[in-house]
Amino acid sequence: MKAGTNLEKVLESGAFAVTAEAAPAKGAVSSAIERKGEMLKPYCDAVNVTDNQSAVVRMSSWSSCVLLKQFGIDPVMQVVVRDRNRLAIQSDVLGALALGIQNILCLSGDHQSLGNHPEAKGVYDVDSIQLVQMLKTMRDEKKFQCGEEISGEVPIFIGAVANPFAAPFEYRVLRLAKKVEAGADFIQTQAIFDITQFAKWMEAVRNRGLDKQVRILAGVIPTRSVGMARYMRDYVSGVYVPDEVITRLEGAKSTKEEGIKICLETIEQLKDIQGVHGIHIMAVAWEEIVPRIVEEAGLLPRPAV
Repeated sequence: MKAGTNLEKVLESGAFAVTAEAAPAKGAVSSAIERKGEMLKPYCDAVNVTDNQSAVVRMSSWSSCVLLKQFGIDPVMQVVVRDRNRLAIQSDVLGALALGIQNILCLSGDHQSLGNHPEAKGVYDVDSIQLVQMLKTMRDEKKFQCGEEISGEVPIFIGAVANPFAAPFEYRVLRLAKKVEAGADFIQTQAIFDITQFAKWMEAVRNRGLDKQVRILAGVIPTRSVGMARYMRDYVSGVYVPDEVITRLEGAKSTKEEGIKICLETIEQLKDIQGVHGIHIMAVAWEEIVPRIVEEAGLLPRPAV
């Protein structure tokens, strides 16, 4: 498939890609996502827009992506299978493509019991791997999942997520292989705090040749408080925060500065791991720190492709 989106072109060029995440407002306020987009644009190759992250209602991902697109930003539309059946998903994808949104990230989504509508009915008509396969069929065969023809081109750059830390470890690489086989073009991983464990996962990824078949963006989270680190360690599924990270934050004069330092150290180590094609910065409710991280990590200027 010919390179289309900015993210796709950067990855195809072999450059070390940088993506970041932006959460829309809990309301019909365009200025919130626009402000984040303007701030992130010079520092990222693409910006993810979350889809009711943590099962909390926010402005839709696709509408926020449209707003970012107007500022010349390459958006990544997140789609979770928790909230929509296959009709709604395919309809939303066609609408997004018509509006120039081509990067689509496929996720399961946090369970609705964790959010602000815990009694909401979960849909889960398809799972995240089936969603990847559905998008690939739409793009490559120009067919809906039911087999009917789609009119016109369907230029989707398909993304998926991977968790190198959830148990059992052996299954993590197998699940990645299934997503690659289903049609994923790029992968964004869960946040990395244990570089040793991640390096082992990447070794297993390379042993299967998956790093040659898909572009892997390693996830990082700058931690702004000890409480945040403990919360991720204790309550966020799939995030492993080693005790030494907690200890470093507890003993620091400035927790925020230490969190930034840990993040920068992680990025520096990720650059040296074969098969890592870039980073994905998840600065939860702290998007304003992303420019500093990208600059101090030596990842400027971003490639002009």
